[in-house]
Amino acid sequence: MIQLDRRHFIASLGGAAAVKLMSSEAKAEALEAYMMAQLNTQPKKFPKAAEIEAQIETRDYRRGVGNLFLTTQPNGKVKKLEPMPPKPTFLDFFNLRMQQTSNHVLQSANRAMKTGMPEEIILACLLHDTVHALIKVDHGYWGAQLYGPYVPEKLAFAIRYHQALRFYEDKEAGYEYPDLYRNLFGEDYVPAPHIQADYKMLKNHKWYMEPRLVTVNDLYAFEPGVVVKIDPFIDIIGRHFKNPKEGLGNDGSPVAHMWRAMAMPDNPL
Repeated sequence: MIQLDRRHFIASLGGAAAVKLMSSEAKAEALEAYMMAQLNTQPKKFPKAAEIEAQIETRDYRRGVGNLFLTTQPNGKVKKLEPMPPKPTFLDFFNLRMQQTSNHVLQSANRAMKTGMPEEIILACLLHDTVHALIKVDHGYWGAQLYGPYVPEKLAFAIRYHQALRFYEDKEAGYEYPDLYRNLFGEDYVPAPHIQADYKMLKNHKWYMEPRLVTVNDLYAFEPGVVVKIDPFIDIIGRHFKNPKEGLGNDGSPVAHMWRAMAMPDNPL
């Protein structure tokens, strides 16, 4: 477990005066960024996959469940959510239901924009982890399904297969296997058969670089002090995301229930 050096943390944010001016959300994001950065500076002693598995019965939650449905904070409580508007758009879901991944995906999209990536890659980076609100396990596949009816096919392909490619290095493209995964999965982790099969397929696929560029522009530790707003991406969203006139969750699409699950995560049945 990483120990928090409170003085160092406050100093990294510019001192106590700067911290007082920050919102609660900004403080929470800064703390997560600090802890992730500290994780990356720890001695590189990674657990084995068996040690990760042994942790299952030490927790009162499962790691694959979506962010809206639990809190992993010790003795923490979930918060009451603001109701969704009658005809919600993607931006409504992003602002009201996807806050826990918003800083990460905004930084990822910002990196893609700064490095001159095509608009579809920028949007794929913005969308790629947002399905974590609903579910974490196999999130690339869930995310592609969630967004498939509303975005171009190549964009959904990038979201779907970034999950497989993140387990395989491509140094020529600028992607190295992150230490974060050695901690999360174990240093001797072997990807599941479906991931191996997808990687084999992708190596010769004409769209290989689309999901690969999502992994290249992904950030496996938040950049401390970097706050990105949604505003620079609104026009890109408008050009490549087709919001249904009835509102997401109300349009009768094959994935409408997934949007409703995020809109109403407190419904018992």
